[in-house]
Amino acid sequence: MAIAERLEKFRPGTETMTVLIVDDETAILETLENKFRKEGFTTFIAETAEDGMRLFKRIKPNLVILDIMLPNRSGHDFCKAVRRENSTPIIFVSARASEEDRIAGLEMGADDYVVKPFNMTELVARVRAILRRSGGETIQEVVERNDLRIDPRTHEATLDGKLLTLSPKEFALLLFLAKNAGQVFSREALLDRIWGKDAYVTSRTVDVHVRWLRMRLATTPDAVDRIQTVRGVGYKFVG
Repeated sequence: MAIAERLEKFRPGTETMTVLIVDDETAILETLENKFRKEGFTTFIAETAEDGMRLFKRIKPNLVILDIMLPNRSGHDFCKAVRRENSTPIIFVSARASEEDRIAGLEMGADDYVVKPFNMTELVARVRAILRRSGGETIQEVVERNDLRIDPRTHEATLDGKLLTLSPKEFALLLFLAKNAGQVFSREALLDRIWGKDAYVTSRTVDVHVRWLRMRLATTPDAVDRIQTVRGVGYKFVG
């Protein structure tokens, strides 16, 4: 079925989980599309960031698999544009394998970073894990800490009544720490709880996400950090 016809019939939120795949390598694009369709996902593909962004706005996917090195505009540009508006999970796939590249991708707001060549089955597992974590807190109760309110049912957090723009990982980290206020958690424990034991990320990933959360939670320049560092141990939420 042609892409125009598929788009005409597609209605966001009415089909199975939808994955948008953006990559300029035709072979990878087709292989990923076939794999995810066989796994029960609805898939849309694009070879450029511009086409990917047009599809993104139209289909509102549940998750994006995104190459970094794209023609004209990079995957980094795409990720930044998405993060300015919403928290849709993003997985970078790239031939760039250095730790600096991985950290840069995660700091930009990606939820995972997978190096090419990769195992298709593992990538599907990572996608399912991220989707579970980004939507798997629905039966929990609302957590309130003074003027901070976190609602797992709507996946929204508000500070003094104002909605916070958080990525899925930021939301999950804030919810977990606030729910267990006063308890200290090591970086390794937070990695296991929020990213999963098999995620290829380092303890610096936790530091980066804590820094972002502190910025979002700071009501004034001299405000006391709600997420405090316990030297030599980890982090705790103090209200």
